[in-house]
Amino acid sequence: MSISWQDFEKVDIRVGTVVKAENFEGARKPAIKIWVDLGEMGIKKSSAQVTDLYQPETLIGKRVVCVVNFPVKQIGNFMSEVLVTGFPDSKNRIVLCTTDGDAPNGARLF
Repeated sequence: MSISWQDFEKVDIRVGTVVKAENFEGARKPAIKIWVDLGEMGIKKSSAQVTDLYQPETLIGKRVVCVVNFPVKQIGNFMSEVLVTGFPDSKNRIVLCTTDGDAPNGARLF
């Protein structure tokens, strides 16, 4: 299915840096709470099911790609404000989508 450029422009995808991460105790599926610095947008929270390949301490400083214009979602006792993106590997474990280069936190994907 093809989409138009106008459809693509509706999805607000930004780069940010993980500044805090901790295990999501009590989550139905294993997850990590992640706080992402998105520059002028501030620090936003996300719940990510990435425990197969990542530990909270390995995420600090990692540059991640986030969808920032989905509605806020209540996940247990946590409000997820952005979607941190990733791809499944050959074992269906999520590999986070990251960037090369020096794009500033909050830079939008075009």
